[in-house]
Amino acid sequence: MDDGLIDLKAEARAKAYAMPLGDINVTDIELWRTDTIWPYFERLRTEDPVHLHPAEHHEDGAFWSVTKYNDIMSVDTDHEAFSSEPSITIVDPKEDFNLPMFIAMDPPKHDVQRKTVSPIVSPANLHVLEPLIRERIGKTLDALPIGEPFDWVDRVSIELTTQMLATLFDFPWEDRRKLTRWSDVATADNDSPLFEAGRGEEQRKEELFGCVDYFTRLWNERVNAPPKGDLISMLAHGEATRNMDRMEYLGNLILLIVGGNDTTRNSMTGSVLAMNQNPDQHRKLRDNPALIPSMVSETIRWQTPLSHMRRTAARDIELGGKTIRKGDKVVMWYASGNRDDEVIENPNAYIIDRERPRQHLSFGFGIHRCVGNRLAELQLRILWEELLPRFPEIKVMEEPRRVPSAFIKGYEAMQVVIPHRD
Repeated sequence: MDDGLIDLKAEARAKAYAMPLGDINVTDIELWRTDTIWPYFERLRTEDPVHLHPAEHHEDGAFWSVTKYNDIMSVDTDHEAFSSEPSITIVDPKEDFNLPMFIAMDPPKHDVQRKTVSPIVSPANLHVLEPLIRERIGKTLDALPIGEPFDWVDRVSIELTTQMLATLFDFPWEDRRKLTRWSDVATADNDSPLFEAGRGEEQRKEELFGCVDYFTRLWNERVNAPPKGDLISMLAHGEATRNMDRMEYLGNLILLIVGGNDTTRNSMTGSVLAMNQNPDQHRKLRDNPALIPSMVSETIRWQTPLSHMRRTAARDIELGGKTIRKGDKVVMWYASGNRDDEVIENPNAYIIDRERPRQHLSFGFGIHRCVGNRLAELQLRILWEELLPRFPEIKVMEEPRRVPSAFIKGYEAMQVVIPHRD
């Protein structure tokens, strides 16, 4: 870690503990872009683990921040008291652009829609996909330049996850990067550089309407053909999904695209960054590749690619000594819970041989636990099984450029170089 980065983190820690508790705003995008959010969460966990953020901190009003592991578990596993409707993000749906999706639904509708697509990530189907994933990862790695800097995010993380998404949707291969663009557009803030200045929300709508128009053509092809094993065919023929209107179809598409893209992609980049920041762990992995599955789980905890999920109180309820009123927004900060030292020993350290590496919140819990968690682990495991024998070292050249978002905890770019082998 260079001196400038050390100074930045020390400054953030001093500032986090100097300000009044009520002034802490963990949705401040700059804290996420600079990776200086951690002392703010540490203070909230210690002093006010169920913390009411005032309305002035967010465009959509006040919300409760839940920052400790066990409190988050209490919320996530009680879907009757903490509803996923109308949204799983802090922002409420806009009346003119409401995208229903099963992650933002309660039973019974949630259950039947989720069940429609879950066969694609069944153990049997993952067994079928594994050789294809391994072949593609091998080809992608073999095409990387040696001794020349390149962007790991673009050349590896985005490319591999987009290939996987194209396969799951049976999406036209030559257009697969459209999936990456739609994922980024769906989750970006309105003032993101992805958009033309001042046109964030308007441009988002335009591009996502283009997404649903493209997928409607694919839907019409699949609905008039015998059922197949891809996601669009499953949705088109599923009893619970075949009568979705255009906006619900778009909502579930965005859910599946973002869920299959951002999480795996950012863990792939995070794993390389973590190994650079923790060379002792990299040596440990090279000496014992049998630790790869454990390393995968530790990476997913350490990265926490989706930093939070929101629920809405369905009734008055007490949590952490606070009374949450019906209708209040409750935000579970998975990124904070994964650093809770009352549950996870030495949580800020990256330790690939932890005793319980799968003890983390990154996939959520309860009825909304990430449907594709095993596929994400599979892709990351195969990446490192293929990477280790090819490249004993991958050097990160500079601090990565992080996504300016309090929801997607990820990377826009990360320059690396693969040294020539002696």
